[in-house]
Amino acid sequence: MRETRNAGRRPRLRELAERLGILPEYLDQTGRFTRRTTDATRETLLAVMGFDAPTEDAARGWLSELDHEDASAIVPVVRVVERDGAAARRIPIRVPTTLTAGPARARATVTEEGGATWTVEGRVRGTGALRLPATLPYGYHRLRVTLSAGGREVEGEQSLIVVPSRCTTPDVLLGGERVFGIVANLYAVRREEDWGIGDVASLAAIVEWGAARGAEFVGVNPLHALFNRGTDISPYSPVSRLFRNHIYMDVDGLPELSQTEAGRALLASSRPAIETLRARSHVDYEGVLRVKEAALREAHRIFAGRANERAGFEAFVRAREPELTRYATWMAIAEASGSTDWRGWPEPMRNPESGAVAAFRDAHAEQVDFHRWVQFALDGQLAGVAARARAVGMRIGMYQDLAIGTNPGGSDTWSYPDLFLSGASIGAPPDPYSSIGQNWGLPPMDPRALRAQGYRYWVQLLRRAFDHAGALRIDHVMGLFRSFWVPDGGTGLDGAYVRFPAADLLGVLALESVRHDALVVGEDLGTVPAEVPPAMRKWGVLSSKVLYFEKEGSAFRPASRYPELALATANSHDMAPLAGFWDGRDLEIRRSVGLVRTAAEHRAAQAERERERQSLLQRARVKPSAATDASFPQRLAAGVHDFLCGTRARLVGVSYDDVLGERDPVNVPGVGTDRYPSWQRRNSATIEAVAWRPEADAALGCSARRGKD
Repeated sequence: MRETRNAGRRPRLRELAERLGILPEYLDQTGRFTRRTTDATRETLLAVMGFDAPTEDAARGWLSELDHEDASAIVPVVRVVERDGAAARRIPIRVPTTLTAGPARARATVTEEGGATWTVEGRVRGTGALRLPATLPYGYHRLRVTLSAGGREVEGEQSLIVVPSRCTTPDVLLGGERVFGIVANLYAVRREEDWGIGDVASLAAIVEWGAARGAEFVGVNPLHALFNRGTDISPYSPVSRLFRNHIYMDVDGLPELSQTEAGRALLASSRPAIETLRARSHVDYEGVLRVKEAALREAHRIFAGRANERAGFEAFVRAREPELTRYATWMAIAEASGSTDWRGWPEPMRNPESGAVAAFRDAHAEQVDFHRWVQFALDGQLAGVAARARAVGMRIGMYQDLAIGTNPGGSDTWSYPDLFLSGASIGAPPDPYSSIGQNWGLPPMDPRALRAQGYRYWVQLLRRAFDHAGALRIDHVMGLFRSFWVPDGGTGLDGAYVRFPAADLLGVLALESVRHDALVVGEDLGTVPAEVPPAMRKWGVLSSKVLYFEKEGSAFRPASRYPELALATANSHDMAPLAGFWDGRDLEIRRSVGLVRTAAEHRAAQAERERERQSLLQRARVKPSAATDASFPQRLAAGVHDFLCGTRARLVGVSYDDVLGERDPVNVPGVGTDRYPSWQRRNSATIEAVAWRPEADAALGCSARRGKD
């Protein structure tokens, strides 16, 4: 998809692309080299957006249509304003020339989120505004504007979102203190009585363990819904980001099973299979799902027969409609068809509003209700963990993770067919990790469609992510500013960035953060546009600082170079634990799976790692002679954690894997599960055993290093 046309021949194409947010160029990760978008890429991505422009006449026609659309809009379909800003008291209005060339009488009716309604009136000429008599409260309000002139009348509606100027900040939640917490991959966590995968009870156990050692939060991988079969196990490619993976349910904790004879009998009969799953070194998702779902279906059958207990469930469903029933219907169809990709379903089943889907839902009402109920039950268990975290003194508590995208054939894309686009995927541009960039296989969202729906999907995402959480990590936060689109059949060399309404999205984020009294961390690794860091600071979003990347040459940065508004960690889910980083386990894995192609590349990586080791010893204040001791992994982890806790960062995340001394990464980006078992590796010890290990407490390191500046 290389440039084939004379660059000067497509000015209207370029104007159209810029109008629709396709950026003409970007700086690469080094900040020195500019990569320019080709006209061929513009044409392809415009077609993905629904604007086919193979000729200049076609592009000119689309520009005229967009001009007409803008001129006929009395008010934008959505407007996000900061409550304390000057714009919050104004209602900008455009008077269409088709109505009158002179002034028009304007009436604006505001319906507040809470139901209160009031009206302001005035006269507006051309592009003008009405002034509100008072500042609206935070929230999602409806605005209706009526213009009248010469006996004619036109109307416009707007979603008016009034937001705070910042997210909840550490100063609000923690005062002047700097704190640490534990970061774990929940599926990997072992517990003596688990069912072969970490679950809500495992999360509660880590909360108890961490709180006893001074931790203020426990962070986990995304808990988004997965199908849990075949290769559909990545928490970063969920079938839905709006709902959770019921494989994390603590089945033993369900009262429907423990309080009935039938439930207790089913639990007893499941024990041999559970013990087999529990003993495995890697998660068997399908095996775990099989035994868990058998128990969950029995629990749902018992629950469904208790009419007096359904009030809470029905309120839960009402608060999440229509998305919840659509998700439950998608799951039921996927199970019945054996296909998790709705794009391959029979044509009538591809439309969630079709008569065929409605008929299926009626015919499989019990199955649909089951999937709604498991969301209700899992939500209740997570609420219990959050309450326990508060009870043991954690000021942040559970820290959740929001993945950047969703599976192209999953529930979210099926439920929002106008929002997600086909013909391109989200990815990353070329960088030192990959000379041709990355294709993540995730469908892009249409920024125009996102605005047209008043950001409903974004609002729902945030509400579900903040449920029971004191902090939220947003994976690849740069996606709020711009998203890198790779055309189908191409590579990152053929891609381009598409602009998103960052100020609006960050405003909504601030509103939900304040309403949930929760911090926000933005994962800002990789190619970071110049406008991102100041915007994050302005909106109170913490930066993500990962030790492995905080370098100057081969030397790790000193503690004084870490910013205050940040979460500092040694590594992440895409990197080796400290023990594996030290002994080069990750380099060996990269070579074995083909990410390092030549012996020369491998030798160069080993030489660079040796330089990094020496710098790491200096930062961790560990003597080189200690590297031969059996206790070295704990001493290294303790030193690194003490170093991080000595930085200015307000939050420090200590990896549970590093406390245990794990060597293998849980994920190797860029390779399939046929070459590396990503998202499957379990921890080497149970949380109960860890709680009694002095070496685990020693590796934690941070407990005495946090506090007020």
